[in-house]
Amino acid sequence: MGTNKRERKKAGHRARLNAERASRARYERRRKVIIAISVPVAVLLVVGLFAALSESSGTATAATSTSTTSPSTTSAEGASETAAGKPCVALSDSLPAGAPEVDVPVGPPPTSLEVTDIKTGTGPAVAATDKVTVNYIGVSCSTGVIFDDSYTRGQPATFGLNQVIPGWTEGLQGMQVGGVRKLVIPPDMGYGSSGQGAKIGPDETLIFVVELKSITPPA
Repeated sequence: MGTNKRERKKAGHRARLNAERASRARYERRRKVIIAISVPVAVLLVVGLFAALSESSGTATAATSTSTTSPSTTSAEGASETAAGKPCVALSDSLPAGAPEVDVPVGPPPTSLEVTDIKTGTGPAVAATDKVTVNYIGVSCSTGVIFDDSYTRGQPATFGLNQVIPGWTEGLQGMQVGGVRKLVIPPDMGYGSSGQGAKIGPDETLIFVVELKSITPPA
């Protein structure tokens, strides 16, 4: 009986040892699986965080650049800044096809209307009550920007001299058909302190080159 009891104790002890070994083996397998999964996930999280931070930094830089350049664009267009006291600058745009050269008087803008005949026409002269058909190009003095022209539209403009700014009403009188004339118009004979649109700022001096196509006297 004593021998059988000892044998049973030994068998129970071996069984417990085997159970403990099996438990430790399962634990080790689970630990290895967890490590194998956790390391790639951690790497992916770090890479994703770095990418997110880089993108955020790039967006902030772009926003800063935009806020810095936007006021310059608005100022160049003359939409919100007065041109009073600014000198005339050289032409900054390309001339449209078929347009004559525009000789900008670089430097201090004139204070009175300047009329220069580039080419003299023939026939009757324009009177203040006439209607005229012309091709033209207009430049803002302080920016050198072309703000309007008939060449881009592909057809001349027709209007009465009583329907335009004073610089045109006075400056076109005396022209003859076929003539080409340059007008340098001070603000008080142009659009004054209000300006016009995005490219003609307040108190802007205007430069026009006008080609006279025809004259229509009043009925």
